[in-house]
Amino acid sequence: MHEMALAEGILQLVEETARRESARRVKLVVLEIGQLSTAEPEALKFCFDAVTRGSIANGAALEIVRVSGAGWCMECSDTLPMTELFGACPQCGSFQMQATSGTEMRVKEIEID
Repeated sequence: MHEMALAEGILQLVEETARRESARRVKLVVLEIGQLSTAEPEALKFCFDAVTRGSIANGAALEIVRVSGAGWCMECSDTLPMTELFGACPQCGSFQMQATSGTEMRVKEIEID
């Protein structure tokens, strides 16, 4: 389950930020996950709860914001919505789509005390 490794990486970022800001605890972490990424949000929430136990982020809420997928079609030279990686262009049917958004995962916000 790669979500455990992702959750550990998120915790590391959160702990570094909390230390830098002299925080007593972390209350909320807002995470953006692209619709085309391979991360499973529910599994990530479960893993986040597990890795934060006993840390400064113990009990912190994890809010996940989904980012829509989009890609540039090499055939019709247009940026269009994508619902799956390596799928066909919804406009011309070509499989020459390059994802331009929706594959990312980033910590957007950390709320601390």
